[in-house]
Amino acid sequence: MHSVALVVHPNFQSLSLSLGSVFECANLLRGDQAYEFHLVSDGGGAVMSSQGFSVNTSKLRPEGYDTVIISGHLELETPETSLLDLMRNAAAQSRRVVSLCVGAFVLAEAGLLDGKRATTHWLHAPAFRQRFPEIQLEEDRLFVVDGHIWTGAGMSAGLDLALAMVENDLGGDLARRIARKLVIYQRRGSEQSQLSALLELDPKSDRVQLALAYARENLTDDLSVEALAEVARLSPRQFSRVFREETGQTPAKAIESLRLEAARVMMETSRHPVEVVAKATGFGDRERMRQAFLRAFGKPPQAMQKALFTAATGVEG
Repeated sequence: MHSVALVVHPNFQSLSLSLGSVFECANLLRGDQAYEFHLVSDGGGAVMSSQGFSVNTSKLRPEGYDTVIISGHLELETPETSLLDLMRNAAAQSRRVVSLCVGAFVLAEAGLLDGKRATTHWLHAPAFRQRFPEIQLEEDRLFVVDGHIWTGAGMSAGLDLALAMVENDLGGDLARRIARKLVIYQRRGSEQSQLSALLELDPKSDRVQLALAYARENLTDDLSVEALAEVARLSPRQFSRVFREETGQTPAKAIESLRLEAARVMMETSRHPVEVVAKATGFGDRERMRQAFLRAFGKPPQAMQKALFTAATGVEG
């Protein structure tokens, strides 16, 4: 049985608790007790969340746990010395140590990220770099696994982390079944960017939102300014002007971003050749997709595909 302890501390972000559902579903779908989940704190007893409700916790047990997870905060807070000591002691007895969001700051302060790669919430990445310049921060990653240390990005990434842990422990089939059980639309892997293309574009008007939604669902179609303007019921000239005003990008650049995101997801969730990915995501041919990848990521699709495969399997592709 895998024992998992979620460490909470005063003003913890309550979304941290959601990852417990992943381990609960693992037990339900397997029909046995694959995981035992514990809510723990420095002194045990009631711990107040940032939303004003408290949860009941236990003290860290002497024999330790298989996995110890440090919860995050909405804002940066200086960790208490007792919390740092708790994480050092827990890490010494655990197979896997995990941080959620700004919990990475706690692991860094405790010296557990020395010489490691890590990630944290994109909003706090500059502060992390300034405070811990010796740690290799990969701020665009959803989560990073370096040895027995796992670090995650923003709070919703906790579900992705938990699913990845289940996959590591009990296989990908169970992790996919859990994702379906929890109605998770897309199970994201470690190479996934923290921010989606549509979230970054942040269109304001219904017409531009409609055009982008259409584009995302029809990446292999003609997505010229004229075609998108027709969907938005604007003239091409009006559409181009409004689009740039609302998103800060040209329609062509935005479509390329959507196609890049779709290509990354497809490469992460399948082993299709680059040519197939290029056609399925609207690039048309591998050279056009290669140039887009170089502009966006600084490396070609083959290198990205190899990194995604290695991250997912632990095997060099």
